[in-house]
Amino acid sequence: MSDQAHFARALLYAELDVPAELCTWNQSDPAVRFAVYRNNVVVSRTDALADTFPVTQALVGKEFFRAMARVFLQANPVKTRVLTWLGARFADFVEAFPPACTLPYLADVARLEMLRVCAYHAADAQPIALQTLGQALADPDALSDLKLTLHPSAHLLQSPHAVWSLWAAHQDLLSIETVDPELAQTVLVFRRNLDVEVLNVSLAEGHFLMQLMAGAGLALAADAAVEHDQRFDLGAFMATLIRLQLITRISNGDMTP
Repeated sequence: MSDQAHFARALLYAELDVPAELCTWNQSDPAVRFAVYRNNVVVSRTDALADTFPVTQALVGKEFFRAMARVFLQANPVKTRVLTWLGARFADFVEAFPPACTLPYLADVARLEMLRVCAYHAADAQPIALQTLGQALADPDALSDLKLTLHPSAHLLQSPHAVWSLWAAHQDLLSIETVDPELAQTVLVFRRNLDVEVLNVSLAEGHFLMQLMAGAGLALAADAAVEHDQRFDLGAFMATLIRLQLITRISNGDMTP
């Protein structure tokens, strides 16, 4: 192991010896100085994770969360200088973390919180002009070939658990006592202006959005939604997407308006 790699591991593992090559300018004990640095590194990274995953922390308690975060940091050496992305793999870790197995919804709650970070930092894009959209939708013969591009901040999470309700309960939007964690929910996360919004959508609406995000045409996406729920209302949901300013581009095959 290189000196640099040993130094990095020693920062996270208190049981490892202080790197032998360390020295101090004033002849003070390098071990004492290194311990302070080690503590600052661990605490700052744990604090960053807690800031990114406040609901996840609330669901398990601060002590459990910080212990879990430390194990995560040891197992996932930092590969970015930007603490914002420190938790990019945290949800996958939580899903496989044995002490958290009694809370099967916890990983998806963490995924939702990370998607909020992704949405906040996503590129910006102007919503499509209503006149342009209206002209494209006015031709019924061309509808089946139309493809919609959603805002870059739009992310979808389909979960077998009540992730939106669990998140919303910690925003004082509803009472935690009313939440059934085993209720499957689909969540659309996006940024409108400077605010990240979290929208609970139906399973059919989720399949419609998933198809659009995968590049499917409007007709195929609508068929996928209807397959899951005959009550899916394409017109009403399109109106919702327009109101939320989520449609940024519309195309017909290879042609761009």
